[in-house]
Amino acid sequence: MSSFATPAGGLAGFSVIVTGGGTGIGRACAARLAADGAAVTICGRTESRLVEAAETIRAAAGNGGSVRHVVADTTKEDDVRRVVDVGLEATGTLNGFVANAGGGGMPGPYHVQSLDEFMRVLNVNVISTFLSLKYAVPPMVKAGGGSFVAISSIAGCQTHRYFGAYTVAKGGIDQMMRNAADEYGPVKVRCNSVRPGFIATEIMENIPRESDLLKNWLANIPLGRVGEPDDVAGLVRFLMGGDSRWITGAMLNVDGGNTLRTGPDFTPFVEPMIGRDAMLAKG
Repeated sequence: MSSFATPAGGLAGFSVIVTGGGTGIGRACAARLAADGAAVTICGRTESRLVEAAETIRAAAGNGGSVRHVVADTTKEDDVRRVVDVGLEATGTLNGFVANAGGGGMPGPYHVQSLDEFMRVLNVNVISTFLSLKYAVPPMVKAGGGSFVAISSIAGCQTHRYFGAYTVAKGGIDQMMRNAADEYGPVKVRCNSVRPGFIATEIMENIPRESDLLKNWLANIPLGRVGEPDDVAGLVRFLMGGDSRWITGAMLNVDGGNTLRTGPDFTPFVEPMIGRDAMLAKG
């Protein structure tokens, strides 16, 4: 059995970093890990959100779990290096990393996408994950192994019309995790990606709850509801512990079954902004 196994009683003694931990999925993951005893370090760009998240997570932490925060931009190499250094302060080791920082851009067909915006979305998703992997792996190897989980999306494997660079970025993250799993298997660092579907986060609040877009989306989710951040956090918690010790290079959907059908049709959202002819590159 690998030396990286869940201690009795949960994640007591584990040190885990969660990027983008101030809101949404990242915050839920950090809370779940701390509740099970992990020493969690969260990072993000907005300190007020991190402070509020840390207070909430700390109040619910159990089994010796703890939380600390650091303001950082995960597209910047020096910032990521600093985040890992702070994470190591908790226990002297690093056992897990959740690369959750990411985001999308303004939806629209590719011919209306700007290069600057396309590159921004690639940076915040792909480059931030790469830098996280670069600096997380060495201390995990030193610890005898670990678990690196990247938060991808079903948009990386299923068409999401007008999502621009986001679909490209999430597909890239999936392939990065597959390659990394192959490279670091010999040193017992497991690398997996988690693909959420439609999760009720702050970003998704922009979609009106009575809109045709939401009705179309829900019609393609067999379980018939929007997911919650905790639905993703449960899978991430599993991938951090010893019960998943023989899982690496996997791309795991948590989407209510959405990938059994089709992706969302954002036409009703985008077309009013730019017009039908422009959507089809006619105007």
